[in-house]
Amino acid sequence: MSEMPGVSQTLRSHRGTMLIVIAVLVIGAVTILALRGRGDPLHYFTTRVQRGEIRDAVDASGTVNAVITVQVGSQVSGTIAELHADFNSRVRKDQVIAVIEPSLFEGALKQAVADLENARANVVVAEAALAKARANEVQTKAEYDRAAALVEQTVGTQQALDLARANYAAAKASVDGAIANVTQSHAQVRQREAAVSVAQTNLDHTVIRSPIDGTVVARNVDIGQTVAASLQAPTIFTIAQDLTKMFVYAKVDESDVGKIRSGQPVTFKVDAFPKEIFHGVVSQVRMNPTSVQNVVTYDAVVAFDNPDLKLFPGMTAYVTIPVAVAENVIKVPNAALRYNPPMSPGEIRGLYAKAGISEQAQSDGSEGAPRRSPRPASAVVWKLAAGSLEPVEVATGITDHTSTEVVKVVTGQLREGDAVITGSVKSKSLPPGAQGFGR
Repeated sequence: MSEMPGVSQTLRSHRGTMLIVIAVLVIGAVTILALRGRGDPLHYFTTRVQRGEIRDAVDASGTVNAVITVQVGSQVSGTIAELHADFNSRVRKDQVIAVIEPSLFEGALKQAVADLENARANVVVAEAALAKARANEVQTKAEYDRAAALVEQTVGTQQALDLARANYAAAKASVDGAIANVTQSHAQVRQREAAVSVAQTNLDHTVIRSPIDGTVVARNVDIGQTVAASLQAPTIFTIAQDLTKMFVYAKVDESDVGKIRSGQPVTFKVDAFPKEIFHGVVSQVRMNPTSVQNVVTYDAVVAFDNPDLKLFPGMTAYVTIPVAVAENVIKVPNAALRYNPPMSPGEIRGLYAKAGISEQAQSDGSEGAPRRSPRPASAVVWKLAAGSLEPVEVATGITDHTSTEVVKVVTGQLREGDAVITGSVKSKSLPPGAQGFGR
């Protein structure tokens, strides 16, 4: 039985439609599987390139100190009998600020004075003995001369002459001994005078005076307390000379100390006044290094005025020392200089080669850290444009730890307002402020 022409044409049309539907379903299934194989899309965090000012600064912490701080101690041991100053007392130079009980030192002085008087009396006795010895010498000399004359006249005997000669020699020796005794007695007088001076000095040191004009910032003793000065002088007071002019001793890392010079302006903050900024000037960079756990620092001395006495010695200061300024420059965030896309090294090298970036720039960019030197250094940032990633090679300048100066664009294009990538995440939902597309 032959088919009707209309029915045959309809069957062929339905068969073609079914083939198209099947093809579409197959393509859709393949697409879904492909999309499932691609996983979650990458979402990129971007920041706009801006123009502005960058200030490179050295950050350090230190301690507020008075320009001159004197620790007042005691050179003698004893019990504190009086205190004439306390914490925060204003004192003048040579003002009595403490007294040590003086009775023992007064007794020692009296004994030394008595010894001196005895030594002076011994001088008188020795000088009298010398005068007697000299008189005896004169007498024995005369007797010797008479005996010698009688022997010459054959009247005297040789025995009498020998006896007179011996007496004369003994008298001369007695004179020499008396002279030595006088010299010794005079030396004893000087010795006793020195002992009196020492005793008087010790007694004077029981009265403790301020060596400078200043403010008492520490008192370490109380009345009745015993201080012992046998090995070293105990500290009784600590006096700061002038708290209206002070120093900050800032600990600067060895990598930053070469940028600091005397006369540079400084700003710093303290915990006591967190909303206030204080100003000072670098007065000195000391060459004496301090090493703590292999970290080497140097002291930068910052001078500042403290007219209202708001800052106290010992406060911790957080110091900022500007070392370079770049105005009206293109700047990128430091996070953009550290970013590398989550691709294989071969894919990244391919994008670098396509953009014409040199091998040296590739190695510099892989370090991912901005340079702080004013000398331009090469780096790579990734720009997000038209749904694709584009590496841009730039020469960087100074940094403020947040943004870095772009001295020039070496390869590619980077303009104010362009979006540079600072980070990326895989997520099923798009975080606020992020842009995303499948890689």
